[in-house]
Amino acid sequence: MNDETQNRSQLDTSHSPIGVTLIALFFVFGATMSGLTAIMLAFPHSPLEPLWRLNPRARDGFHSIGFWAVLLMVAVCSACTLAALGLKRLNRWGLWIAVTVLTVNLIGDTANAVFAHDYRALIGLPIGSFLIAYLIKKRSAFQP
Repeated sequence: MNDETQNRSQLDTSHSPIGVTLIALFFVFGATMSGLTAIMLAFPHSPLEPLWRLNPRARDGFHSIGFWAVLLMVAVCSACTLAALGLKRLNRWGLWIAVTVLTVNLIGDTANAVFAHDYRALIGLPIGSFLIAYLIKKRSAFQP
């Protein structure tokens, strides 16, 4: 085993950069919220129904999509879960899943601002851009 391979195999994920750990926790939160949303959409009128009061526009938007909204939220939950896991383990695939999810979110925020005139979505642009830039800068911490 050469030195580089040995160093990579001894990589201790407990020494991951604090920013990467925080972004992994951000994805855990995203997985939790999207999973909860999928459950609330799949089981309407459940005891969770009052949670829609937090964002009634989201409920209306998701209901207009129909069952596809459940599948979309399951996909988002899966992507966030994989990103969190990959970031925590410092795997390169986790880095690229995280960057992809953040990029898709930037595109969605831009579309919301332009087409739906929801200018609150613009706050996501600098935040998402910063997270992507940070992850790209720290890519050397990730193992292939």
